[in-house]
Amino acid sequence: MRVLVTEDERMLADSIAEGLRGEAFAVDVAYDGEAALERLRVHDYDVLVLDRDLPGVHGDEVCRTAVADGLLVRVLMLTAAGDVRSRVEGLSLGADDYLPKPFAFEELVARVHALGRRARPADPPMLERAGIRLDRAHRQVFRDGRYVPLSRKEFGVLAELLRADGAVVSAETLLEKVWDEHIDPFTNTVRTTMTKLRRKIGDPPVIETVTGVGYRIP
Repeated sequence: MRVLVTEDERMLADSIAEGLRGEAFAVDVAYDGEAALERLRVHDYDVLVLDRDLPGVHGDEVCRTAVADGLLVRVLMLTAAGDVRSRVEGLSLGADDYLPKPFAFEELVARVHALGRRARPADPPMLERAGIRLDRAHRQVFRDGRYVPLSRKEFGVLAELLRADGAVVSAETLLEKVWDEHIDPFTNTVRTTMTKLRRKIGDPPVIETVTGVGYRIP
């Protein structure tokens, strides 16, 4: 799942981003509304964590533009104003959820997860195929009952392959969904991660390479 954090308080923005990465999200950061709009027009984000009180291009305008442009991103609006009127105003702009500052990070994570489920067809708690069982809630993977320890990126790649339900997933899609904007699109990161993932899953092989197209678990 890919998230854009937009917050002008840099320490807070970086802290939120680092925490979400620790929860296996792919996270980009924008420190102002103009940068947020640029990223939203380039990348397909599942969730936008948006500070309402941005300088320059206000958070309200970012939210309004995202809705007007027909973007499918779900918006979690943050603000220091926690009164009912402010919440109603934020939601009326098209925000999907509202979280007043200060907030508990655990609550923010739970809300991002919930919005992510609404941004794409809901996944079952367990993704299973070809003897592989992926437990999303506990971030655990088993192969024929054997626990398979995976890194965050390996887990994310495997989840995308299982979600595809046998269809081919391109390397470009994996980069978009599992990594952030700082990844070099010409890197061999996907190939390297796939090699490690295959080795950890073990034999017989279950991840198939479709030459020139991508990867799948048939």
